[in-house]
Amino acid sequence: MELLAPAGDFECLKAAVQNGADSVYFGASSFSARAFANNFDNEALEMAINYAKLRNVKTHLTLNTLITDNEFEDAIKLATHAYNCGIDAIIVQDFGLARYLIKNFPDLDVHGSTQMTIHNLECVQTLEKFGFKRAVLSRELPISEIYDICHKTNIETEVFIHGALCLSYSGQCLMSSMIGGRSGNRGKCAQPCRLPYKVKGIDSSFKYLMSPKDLCGLEFIPNLIDAGVTCFKIEGRMKKPEYVATVTRIYRKYIDKYINKEDYEIDQKDVDDLLQVFNRGGFSSGHLKNSPNTDFVYPEKPNNAGIYIGNISNYYAHKGYVSFTLKNSLSIGDIISFDNDHKKYTVSELMKNGLNLASADAGDKVTIGRMKGKISIGAKIYKLTSKSLFTTANSSFTNTENIKTYLNANITIKEGEPIVLKVSTINNNDSIYNNITVTEKSESMPVQAINKPLDIERIITQLKKTSNTQFEFNDINVQLDPNLFIPNISIINELRRQALANIETTAIEKFKRNIDIKYSPANSVAPQITQKGISVCFNILDDTLDYTKLNNFSNAYIPLKYFYNNKYFEIINTIAKKADIYVYMPIIIRGNYKNLLANYLRAAIENFDVKGIVFSNIGNVEYLKFIKEQYGNKLKLISNYTLNVFNDNTIKELLDYDIDLIEISPELNKTNISSLCNSYGDNIEVFAYGKLPVMNTNYCFLGKSNKCYPNCDKKCFDTSKKYALVDRLGFEFRFIPDNIQTVTTVFNSRITSIETKDFNVKSCRINILDESIDEINKVINTVSKGNRLEGNMYTNGNLNREI
Repeated sequence: MELLAPAGDFECLKAAVQNGADSVYFGASSFSARAFANNFDNEALEMAINYAKLRNVKTHLTLNTLITDNEFEDAIKLATHAYNCGIDAIIVQDFGLARYLIKNFPDLDVHGSTQMTIHNLECVQTLEKFGFKRAVLSRELPISEIYDICHKTNIETEVFIHGALCLSYSGQCLMSSMIGGRSGNRGKCAQPCRLPYKVKGIDSSFKYLMSPKDLCGLEFIPNLIDAGVTCFKIEGRMKKPEYVATVTRIYRKYIDKYINKEDYEIDQKDVDDLLQVFNRGGFSSGHLKNSPNTDFVYPEKPNNAGIYIGNISNYYAHKGYVSFTLKNSLSIGDIISFDNDHKKYTVSELMKNGLNLASADAGDKVTIGRMKGKISIGAKIYKLTSKSLFTTANSSFTNTENIKTYLNANITIKEGEPIVLKVSTINNNDSIYNNITVTEKSESMPVQAINKPLDIERIITQLKKTSNTQFEFNDINVQLDPNLFIPNISIINELRRQALANIETTAIEKFKRNIDIKYSPANSVAPQITQKGISVCFNILDDTLDYTKLNNFSNAYIPLKYFYNNKYFEIINTIAKKADIYVYMPIIIRGNYKNLLANYLRAAIENFDVKGIVFSNIGNVEYLKFIKEQYGNKLKLISNYTLNVFNDNTIKELLDYDIDLIEISPELNKTNISSLCNSYGDNIEVFAYGKLPVMNTNYCFLGKSNKCYPNCDKKCFDTSKKYALVDRLGFEFRFIPDNIQTVTTVFNSRITSIETKDFNVKSCRINILDESIDEINKVINTVSKGNRLEGNMYTNGNLNREI
């Protein structure tokens, strides 16, 4: 069972390795989904790989952002450097990049990032078909669905076990990108979900409605191991090394407990340590349970909450003394905060019964000093940092080696001959040190002793001085002639150092590679397009509107849910007279709804004049190609923007996969869009107008849960109501709840509207939400001319931004 730990810098890497990680993941200076972590330049990358692999820990590079055409060559150079340094795996989001790596880098494991929204069996099977070694599953999957995936595929599976949760399905959140140009898909998420919001018409005050608690999966380790999961992943590349050390140590302990068939009981001390290093109002089970999680979000505070240690009983403001009864331990050097004060305080004075203490225990009535701020009697006190836990964690990886490789040594000391030290590794096929032997000879030679000859114990003592290395001698055989003397005992020390260094060098040579990849971009040139098509996506069908008054346009994308509700049949048939009808598949299709939605799709194709299907995830394609064949290959397949198409390579892969039209990412700027259109414009659709969905989340803002539940008041059933999240500035983010899969779609507060007249593109997409028929017709006319709508309610999105 693999434990994969995060490394935002070299100290975090050491912390992970020394505390029992089987593998570590880290980013380079570019193309990492944590662009604001310290990360590793080329030189540091090689050092990191060497450090980990010399301790038999695997290394994974996170090259998991979307890549534009002008960056693709640099991404390949980075992958080549990491490959030659000996990286074990590269984690990738960009489909075009992943396919290039799989085709061109022998024996490199390519892992599909959770940013690929790998949320069902079909997604995993598709990655397996395309040569991926591992799938990092969406955090939204419960154990039952994970079990199904593990038992029906041969690909490795990786599951998040601890750390921060995103509210949105990873890869499907454009909120930070659209609000401020900091794209999560480019590693620069500004975390607007951690800001306060309220639900319009329901909430009276602002709270952190989109800020999930951190996941703690200790209790689920046995179930997930039994489910067949390959790897547990700890989130936290932005965290400190002491966090990494503590979390890795504790999860190592419990994984080993279960694998070794020990009694699996969780020690509350370990839970407290996890809470102490970081929590947001406690921990959550995330989505791992099948039952609804109504404790998924912590609305009171978006950052570290610490551990509750008591309420202020007295406050002496003139001296800054605070008195209270401890609910948990407290020590000098700990950092605390009060729930009505944003400041942090370091405990520098701790007293009990007038006596100064270094520490105090739960139940003690204590007074702490020098605390001045917005402090009031009754306020709750939280310990944000424990000095003792921090010190313990730090000492576990600072100037210490917990991971040992065992060696055997044979040293021969004969008169008049060089000293010969032969060191060999203990054979282990799973170790890079397997079958290594080195021999070192001294330049000077021993001579006859005058008064104090060498003895075997002294030689063994000198050879065993390896505490500052990852090596330890298991067996030392000394062949020593009698009555010999060495002028300087450091000769043996030097032989030992040379032997260990050469063992390292030999091991490194085993995992180094030498490949020179020269990337050559495709030189595709699209034909000149004289007439752009117009596709209108009706996110909502409104039975109060008169669709007979719609202007004509090319394609109509209608969500699948409307094809099985006879209330909307007449509307669909009316629209079919204005444009070709396409079934717009849900962005998320969970395993337990797959058959139901498949039946609805077949009914839609058979009962309406459907021309094709718009799909939203790479995992849908195999099944849809099967459907296409069953209906005489007459249906067209269109890939939605949710596939995050950023470059020519991804377009080419999708075209080779028989996709007819590809909607490129709405996050791209004008230069990027123009480049793609010049190469593949006759296969491309561009998002031209509409409120862009900025989040697809497995959470209901109305029911405050990640799943529907029996006693919910079912506000979502009233389709006449329009719900919105409101931020502090008054911007409204319209959302549509879903009572089938509990997938809520959140739309941007402003309408994207861009000029497309300069783009050589086959089709322009219009996204309709709450517009009237007259407004829809106005938009169709405007977009048909390649123009944009003007006004404060409109935005260019990322068109003129560097992303």
